[in-house]
Amino acid sequence: MSLSVDVFVVGEDGQVNVLDVPEGSSDLAGFERWRTSVWGSDAVRSLGASFFPALASGDLKVFPDQVTEFLAECALIRSQLEVVAPRTDPAKSHAEYVWQISERLRNIEDAAERARGSAGGVLIW
Repeated sequence: MSLSVDVFVVGEDGQVNVLDVPEGSSDLAGFERWRTSVWGSDAVRSLGASFFPALASGDLKVFPDQVTEFLAECALIRSQLEVVAPRTDPAKSHAEYVWQISERLRNIEDAAERARGSAGGVLIW
C-alpha cells in the first residue's frame, strides 16, 4: 500500500471534492509504513513538526487556511532530510531513503502549491 496526496476543495454546499491529479504530477506520498517510520517518526517530531506526525494515527487533512503553514513545515523537513531518513534498514541505504523521501516530499509540496492556487486543502491518506 502507498500513501497518496491529493488536493481538495470545499464546494458551496460544504461538500469536499478531491481534484484530479494533473498530468505531469504524482500523488505518491510514500509507503504506508512511512506513517510511523518517516512522517510520524521521532525525528520528524523532534523538528517541531505538527502536521506530518498526524499520519502516525490517521489521515492528514490540511485545510485551506493552513496550507502556507504546511508548506513551511515541508521546507523544514526538506532542510533536515539527513536527520529524517531512517538509518536502520539493512535492505536500503540511508542515501536511498534520503532520495525517496525527497521525491515524495516534492509530490506533497507540489500538491500544496496547487492547493494554494485553487484555495483548496491537502489530503494525505
